[in-house]
Formats: sequence, structure tokens, C-alpha cells
Amino acid sequence: MTHALLSPSAASRWLACTPSARLERTFPDSTSEAAEEGTLAHKLAELILMFRLKKIKRYVFEKKLSELKANELYDASMSEYIDEYADYVIEQYNTALARTSDAQIFLETRVDLSEFVPEGFGTIDVRIIADGILRIIDLKYGKGVKVSAIENKQLRLYALGAVRDCDFLYDINTVELTIYQPRLENITTESLSIVELNQWADMELKPRATLAFEGSGDYAPGEHCRFCKARGACAANAAKNLEVEKHTDTPAHLLSPDSIADILDRSDELKKWLTAVESYALDQAQNHGKTWPGYKLVAAKSNRKYRDEQAIISSLTTGGFNADEVAPRSLLSITNLEKKIGAEAFREHAASFVFKPKGKPTLAPLSDKRPLYDENAQAAEYFN
Repeated sequence: MTHALLSPSAASRWLACTPSARLERTFPDSTSEAAEEGTLAHKLAELILMFRLKKIKRYVFEKKLSELKANELYDASMSEYIDEYADYVIEQYNTALARTSDAQIFLETRVDLSEFVPEGFGTIDVRIIADGILRIIDLKYGKGVKVSAIENKQLRLYALGAVRDCDFLYDINTVELTIYQPRLENITTESLSIVELNQWADMELKPRATLAFEGSGDYAPGEHCRFCKARGACAANAAKNLEVEKHTDTPAHLLSPDSIADILDRSDELKKWLTAVESYALDQAQNHGKTWPGYKLVAAKSNRKYRDEQAIISSLTTGGFNADEVAPRSLLSITNLEKKIGAEAFREHAASFVFKPKGKPTLAPLSDKRPLYDENAQAAEYFN
């Protein structure tokens, strides 16, 4: 899957902080379970809509559905959420058909945005055209951040591309842009005239997109930094978060009520920034051999785990212990089992089936007594 430098999904970020797009290109691509889950949900949504709109046969639908269900991120709740989304899309399409008998619906269509954004392109989940109205519906499967369609830069970009894509066939005068976020029960819509949309493109989008493509302009940290790949290493973001230092300049020994209130206002963002810095530092040390003054890479502490629970239960029952006491529903935790049967019995019946995995890599001060993390040694010990 290719991504434009100035991707519509990141438009709110590069429009606010124009150098960020080029800066992010210096960081490796990464993914997350949430992103993979979102991709799966979009594939499921497209498949269900294709079947409901009679664009594919049942046997094709069932075959592809089985393949999607085999994904470890799939669960029954995803089907429920996506069925609700499909119901909504079909309802909007039927409404359009009632208004215009030749209304059209398109799924997962790519649009060219290069007229507005250098080398820009994007893919629209659903677009419906009827009676001078272009309707765009964008599925957001995530539940971490509520997304609004009001002044949504991504959807406005899609609308510009979609209008240019079909203006020779349809006389569109209004665009309706909808965010559908099922897991947060969030459905919002913005309605714009073509005049308003083009004014936004000329006054804000084009000049800012030119700066962003060149990598010029000023860094402007803010809420849009949330998903920026550079957020943990960005100096401008650090300067913004470290503004709390100004409260140490007061002559009094205690912070004033206003200072406390200001710090509380910043605390949420400050915690996210600290987490981003820690993640960046660990990734660089673990995957790129970077060393940080005063720190080293070590194995984090880990807890003991059972290697074979059934073997332990069998050994205990053979040794005269009541299975209902040591495993009422499942085997007691290691700590509780050791307390229950005593250290000596634990060593005899369970210790050989317990192991302590090596901890994941983490950063620690040089004064930490743990040795340097050696991934090759960890792997060799695991296989041994």
C-alpha cells in the first residue's frame, strides 16, 4: 500500500505544521494492532457492501468472508459494528435513489488530488452522487479518539478530488461529508456548497500544501502531533511541553494556584509526550544501535510462568492433593499455589514445569546492575 507524502489522513497535521510531513519521512514506517484492526474492518465493510449491492456472487462473498474471519483480529463484535455501518450506507443510498432514480454509489475509489496537493491522492470509502449532491462517508473503526466531520480536512480533500473526478458527468453544487465511527456511536456530517469548498481550497489548502511539500514553514506543535512519527524527537514539541518550567521562576517556594491549574491543563498532553519520548528512545536503542548518555539497554523484569499446567495438576493429584483445591476452575497462580501446598511440595511437583522468560528490552540507568541486553544470547537461551 503506497501513501502520498501529503496524505489526506494526515492533512490536519501537515496543514497545521507544514514541515512535519518531510520530517516524518525520516522515520521508518510502523504499524500497530489498532491500525491492522482498522484495515481489517475496512476490508470487511467493502466486502459486505459489495454483496448487498449485488456486485459479487454469494460464493465469492462467503469465500472472502471466511478468509477475513481467519484473521486473529476478527471477532463477532466487528461483524456487528460493520453490519450497522453497512445498514447506514445502504439507507443513505436508498434515500438518494428515492430523490434521483439514477443515483450512483462507489466503493473504495481512488481520487487524484494533485490539482490541490502536490503528488496527492487518496481513497474514498463510500461516495454517493444524486441530484446535485455528492455524499462521502468515511468509516473510522478506532475508538481511541472521537473524530468529527466538521471542518475535517481529510474529508474536504476527498470531496475536492471526487468533484473534479465526476464534474463532467454530474452538476454537483453541494457536498455532504460524514464520519461514521461505530464503536463510539459517533456519526457527524458537514454540509458545504461547492463555492465554500473551493474557497477553502484556494485560501488555506493550496498555499499550505505547497509549504508542506517543500518542507518549509514553521513547526507548530499541538493536538495534531498525536499520531506524528516524529513526536518523541521533535524539538518544537519538546519546547511546548517543557513550558511548565516557567513556573519554577516564581520567587515563592510553593506553586501558585494559577500555576497548578496551568500544569493540570497540560498534564494529559505532557504524559503522552513523555511516553512518546520513551518509545522513541527505546526503539532507537533496540533497533538502530543508538546509545543515550547515562542509559543502557537491559532486559526488563519478568514473572514466572507455567510451562505445562496439566502436567502440574496430574503430578499434584498423584501426590495426594485435591484437584478442586489447587485448580478450582483453573490452576492457581504460581504464588498462590506455592502458598497453598508449601515450598517443598511446590519444588517436588511443580518447579520443573515453571520457567521465567527473559524480559523485554528496556532502558535503565548505567548504575543498574542488570547486564546489557543481548538479543542473540536471549534467543540462544530460549531455544536451548
